[in-house]
Amino acid sequence: MNALQIGDPALGFRLPGVDGRTRSLEEFADKPVLVVIFSCNHCPYVQAYEDRMIAIQKDYQSLGVQLVAINSNEEINYPEDNLEHMVERANAKGYNFPYLRDVSQTVARAYGASHTPQLFVFDRNRRLGYTGNIDDNWQNPGAVKRQYLRGALDALLKGVVPDEAQTHAIGCTVKWAG
Repeated sequence: MNALQIGDPALGFRLPGVDGRTRSLEEFADKPVLVVIFSCNHCPYVQAYEDRMIAIQKDYQSLGVQLVAINSNEEINYPEDNLEHMVERANAKGYNFPYLRDVSQTVARAYGASHTPQLFVFDRNRRLGYTGNIDDNWQNPGAVKRQYLRGALDALLKGVVPDEAQTHAIGCTVKWAG
Protein backbone atom coordinates (compact mmCIF):
# COMPACT_ATOMS: atom_id res chain seq x y z
CA MET A 1 0.00 0.00 0.00
CA ASN A 2 1.51 3.32 -1.07
CA ALA A 3 0.89 6.48 0.92
CA LEU A 4 0.07 9.79 -0.70
CA GLN A 5 3.19 11.74 -1.60
CA ILE A 6 3.90 15.46 -1.27
CA GLY A 7 2.06 17.24 -4.07
CA ASP A 8 -0.58 14.52 -4.52
CA PRO A 9 -4.23 15.63 -4.53
CA ALA A 10 -6.55 15.00 -1.59
CA LEU A 11 -8.76 11.99 -2.12
CA GLY A 12 -12.50 12.25 -1.67
CA PHE A 13 -14.37 10.76 1.24
CA ARG A 14 -17.95 10.58 2.44
CA LEU A 15 -18.13 9.32 6.00
CA PRO A 16 -20.48 9.41 8.99
CA GLY A 17 -19.42 11.56 11.93
CA VAL A 18 -19.93 11.46 15.66
CA ASP A 19 -22.32 14.40 15.25
CA GLY A 20 -24.72 12.29 13.16
CA ARG A 21 -23.78 14.10 9.93
CA THR A 22 -22.14 12.60 6.88
CA ARG A 23 -19.10 14.64 5.91
CA SER A 24 -17.25 14.86 2.62
CA LEU A 25 -14.03 16.40 1.33
CA GLU A 26 -16.08 18.94 -0.65
CA GLU A 27 -17.65 20.29 2.53
CA PHE A 28 -14.29 21.84 3.44
CA ALA A 29 -13.57 23.42 0.03
CA ASP A 30 -13.56 26.93 1.50
CA LYS A 31 -10.81 26.12 4.02
CA PRO A 32 -7.31 27.26 3.02
CA VAL A 33 -5.74 24.29 4.82
CA LEU A 34 -7.27 20.90 5.60
CA VAL A 35 -5.66 18.49 8.06
CA VAL A 36 -6.81 14.87 7.71
CA ILE A 37 -5.74 12.88 10.78
CA PHE A 38 -6.09 9.13 10.87
CA SER A 39 -6.99 8.54 14.48
CA CYS A 40 -8.83 6.18 16.83
CA ASN A 41 -9.98 5.85 20.43
CA HIS A 42 -7.79 3.17 21.97
CA CYS A 43 -4.24 4.11 20.93
CA PRO A 44 -2.12 5.68 23.70
CA TYR A 45 -0.32 7.86 21.13
CA VAL A 46 -3.63 9.34 19.95
CA GLN A 47 -4.76 9.81 23.55
CA ALA A 48 -1.51 11.65 24.31
CA TYR A 49 -2.07 13.96 21.32
CA GLU A 50 -5.82 14.65 21.73
CA ASP A 51 -5.43 17.83 23.77
CA ARG A 52 -2.84 19.13 21.30
CA MET A 53 -5.16 18.39 18.37
CA ILE A 54 -7.95 20.32 20.12
CA ALA A 55 -5.57 23.22 20.87
CA ILE A 56 -4.31 23.37 17.27
CA GLN A 57 -7.88 23.48 15.92
CA LYS A 58 -8.71 26.26 18.39
CA ASP A 59 -5.56 28.24 17.62
CA TYR A 60 -5.88 28.00 13.82
CA GLN A 61 -9.66 28.04 13.35
CA SER A 62 -9.81 31.79 12.79
CA LEU A 63 -7.23 31.38 10.00
CA GLY A 64 -9.48 28.87 8.23
CA VAL A 65 -7.62 25.68 9.12
CA GLN A 66 -9.83 22.62 9.56
CA LEU A 67 -8.85 19.38 11.26
CA VAL A 68 -10.81 16.24 10.41
CA ALA A 69 -10.10 13.00 12.28
CA ILE A 70 -10.91 9.66 10.65
CA ASN A 71 -11.06 6.37 12.55
CA SER A 72 -10.51 3.43 10.19
CA ASN A 73 -9.71 0.70 12.73
CA GLU A 74 -11.62 -2.56 12.54
CA GLU A 75 -14.00 -2.92 15.45
CA ILE A 76 -14.28 -6.67 15.98
CA ASN A 77 -10.99 -6.90 17.88
CA TYR A 78 -11.09 -3.19 18.82
CA PRO A 79 -14.73 -2.56 19.84
CA GLU A 80 -13.69 0.67 21.60
CA ASP A 81 -13.15 2.10 18.10
CA ASN A 82 -16.76 1.68 16.97
CA LEU A 83 -18.94 4.71 16.26
CA GLU A 84 -20.79 4.53 19.58
CA HIS A 85 -17.53 4.72 21.53
CA MET A 86 -16.24 7.42 19.18
CA VAL A 87 -19.25 9.58 20.09
CA GLU A 88 -18.54 9.04 23.79
CA ARG A 89 -14.83 9.88 23.38
CA ALA A 90 -15.44 13.00 21.28
CA ASN A 91 -17.98 14.30 23.79
CA ALA A 92 -15.83 13.48 26.83
CA LYS A 93 -12.77 15.22 25.34
CA GLY A 94 -14.67 18.10 23.75
CA TYR A 95 -13.49 17.55 20.19
CA ASN A 96 -13.82 20.78 18.20
CA PHE A 97 -13.33 19.08 14.83
CA PRO A 98 -15.26 16.39 12.93
CA TYR A 99 -14.51 12.81 13.96
CA LEU A 100 -15.50 10.40 11.19
CA ARG A 101 -15.88 6.61 10.92
CA ASP A 102 -14.33 4.71 7.98
CA VAL A 103 -15.79 1.25 8.64
CA SER A 104 -14.87 -0.08 5.18
CA GLN A 105 -11.28 1.17 5.61
CA THR A 106 -11.31 2.38 2.00
CA VAL A 107 -10.29 5.93 2.89
CA ALA A 108 -7.34 4.78 5.02
CA ARG A 109 -6.22 2.43 2.24
CA ALA A 110 -6.55 5.14 -0.41
CA TYR A 111 -4.47 7.60 1.63
CA GLY A 112 -1.95 4.93 2.59
CA ALA A 113 -2.42 5.53 6.30
CA SER A 114 -0.35 3.20 8.43
CA HIS A 115 -0.46 4.71 11.94
CA THR A 116 -2.65 6.57 14.40
CA PRO A 117 -2.19 9.44 14.57
CA GLN A 118 -0.98 10.11 11.03
CA LEU A 119 -1.45 13.47 9.34
CA PHE A 120 -2.09 14.44 5.74
CA VAL A 121 -2.14 18.25 5.43
CA PHE A 122 -3.50 19.80 2.25
CA ASP A 123 -3.05 23.33 0.92
CA ARG A 124 -5.65 25.61 -0.64
CA ASN A 125 -5.46 23.62 -3.91
CA ARG A 126 -5.88 20.38 -1.94
CA ARG A 127 -2.37 19.21 -2.70
CA LEU A 128 -0.50 17.36 0.03
CA GLY A 129 1.89 19.81 1.66
CA TYR A 130 2.85 17.92 4.81
CA THR A 131 2.53 14.36 6.09
CA GLY A 132 3.68 12.68 9.26
CA ASN A 133 3.56 13.53 12.92
CA ILE A 134 2.20 16.38 15.06
CA ASP A 135 5.45 17.11 16.92
CA ASP A 136 8.61 15.44 18.19
CA ASN A 137 7.47 14.26 21.64
CA TRP A 138 4.24 12.32 21.99
CA GLN A 139 4.78 11.55 25.68
CA ASN A 140 5.54 14.98 27.07
CA PRO A 141 4.01 18.14 25.56
CA GLY A 142 6.34 20.26 27.72
CA ALA A 143 9.42 18.65 26.14
CA VAL A 144 8.42 19.30 22.51
CA LYS A 145 11.22 20.96 20.58
CA ARG A 146 9.82 20.72 17.05
CA GLN A 147 6.20 21.57 16.22
CA TYR A 148 5.90 19.86 12.83
CA LEU A 149 2.19 20.44 12.30
CA ARG A 150 2.16 24.06 13.47
CA GLY A 151 5.18 24.79 11.26
CA ALA A 152 3.48 23.20 8.28
CA LEU A 153 0.25 25.12 8.91
CA ASP A 154 2.12 28.43 9.17
CA ALA A 155 3.95 27.74 5.90
CA LEU A 156 0.91 26.53 3.96
CA LEU A 157 -1.18 29.48 5.13
CA LYS A 158 1.53 31.74 3.63
CA GLY A 159 1.48 29.72 0.41
CA VAL A 160 4.97 28.31 0.86
CA VAL A 161 6.34 24.79 1.15
CA PRO A 162 6.98 23.72 4.75
CA ASP A 163 10.64 23.41 5.75
CA GLU A 164 9.87 19.83 6.74
CA ALA A 165 7.24 18.46 4.41
CA GLN A 166 7.46 14.91 5.71
CA THR A 167 8.20 13.31 9.06
CA HIS A 168 7.86 9.74 10.21
CA ALA A 169 4.41 9.05 11.66
CA ILE A 170 4.65 7.24 14.97
CA GLY A 171 1.87 5.64 16.90
CA CYS A 172 -0.23 2.50 16.83
CA THR A 173 -0.63 0.76 13.51
CA VAL A 174 -3.98 0.99 11.75
CA LYS A 175 -5.92 -2.12 12.73
CA TRP A 176 -6.90 -3.73 9.43
CA ALA A 177 -9.84 -6.10 9.04
CA GLY A 178 -9.26 -9.68 7.92
